[in-house]
Amino acid sequence: MNISVVIPLLNEQESLNELYHWIAKVMQSNSFSYEIIFIDDGSTDGSWDTITQLSEQDTNVKGIRFLKNFGKSQALHAGFGAAHGDVVITMDADLQDNPEEIPEMYDMIAKEGYDLISGWKKKRYDSVIAKNLPSKLFNAAARKTSGVKLHDFNCGLKAYKNSVVKNIDVHGEMHRYIPVLAKNAGFTKIGEKVVLHQARKYGKTKFGMSRFINGFLDLVTIWFMSRFGKRPMHFFGLIGTLLFIVGFCFSLYLGIDKLFIEKKGRLIAQRPEFYLALTSMILGTQFFLAGFLGEIILTSKRDKERYSIAERLHL
Repeated sequence: MNISVVIPLLNEQESLNELYHWIAKVMQSNSFSYEIIFIDDGSTDGSWDTITQLSEQDTNVKGIRFLKNFGKSQALHAGFGAAHGDVVITMDADLQDNPEEIPEMYDMIAKEGYDLISGWKKKRYDSVIAKNLPSKLFNAAARKTSGVKLHDFNCGLKAYKNSVVKNIDVHGEMHRYIPVLAKNAGFTKIGEKVVLHQARKYGKTKFGMSRFINGFLDLVTIWFMSRFGKRPMHFFGLIGTLLFIVGFCFSLYLGIDKLFIEKKGRLIAQRPEFYLALTSMILGTQFFLAGFLGEIILTSKRDKERYSIAERLHL
């Protein structure tokens, strides 16, 4: 199979028929063998009924319905697990991503050897204050922190080699950083393509300003996980050891001073060095224990599904 199109969605019933026919037209005109996988992330507007009807009309349409809203990352995780195509395309269901971009993105993966192609919405039709400006700041911070030189990390339209989606773990709200996850997994040939962005035709956006705050927090998380996720003791243990050594040196100084130099001076508990020593040693011990516990958690970690599926169609 040439292409799997993975589409996570939440309450997008109005756009599904139009999106399906648009994608099918592009696939058929380019003679692609394909599947369209809709992941209904807990919709309450009848989206699943529409997906069921489309699946009955066309066996290329497949569906996964979550019991409740688990988030876009979990929806992508489920879609990636079900995808069989040599190239996996992700796109949003709100008609803001243009399926006409798929053939060129497919060629960049299948013929030019890229591992991942990310869309770049160079010209946007969103609010400048609410979306465009925060998005530019977010992308600049992501480029600086991750080392992945993309202009638009959060674009839903992306193309992946199948082996990429099978070897990355998209969880929490990490869908914004799939290119970084891919890089950390060893897939380094990452490119981007300028794609056409369209104004939303139906409904309203499901994301508010909070997504940018969460995005920056997730960026800190992924920076830490990429460097110390498999060896937390190297981070916490190092800080803890340094703090403990500082505290021990202060304690040693106070002890020598009290026993041999100023035997009748102030009480040790009245000297600021005492509190510096005490605080440093306590914090050092806590950091060291945090690293130790992190190592124990890693060794005892077990895989567990992060969402509950209610129904599947043709999967």
